Amino acid sequence: MAHTGFHAPNGGADFLGFRRARNGGMEVVYDDGVSRRMVWRVEDAGVDEDRLADALSQAVGALRVVPALMAELKKRAIPVERIAG
Repeated sequence: MAHTGFHAPNGGADFLGFRRARNGGMEVVYDDGVSRRMVWRVEDAGVDEDRLADALSQAVGALRVVPALMAELKKRAIPVERIAG
């Protein structure tokens, strides 16, 4: 199983992770460590966890994490829908 959570390098507070929802689907979670928390539902039920983990690990080190996350998910054709935040 892939890593499920990633913190920004160099002591940054940003966190990206994924989890299983109650319905069995996958969700991506972003937290800036201060006041912003966002959650997206992964629309592909059969998404490869390693591919998803790779996208998150690449995005969490970016200066602007959320836009980088969207770009990394798009690059890997992983569709998401924002559900909270």
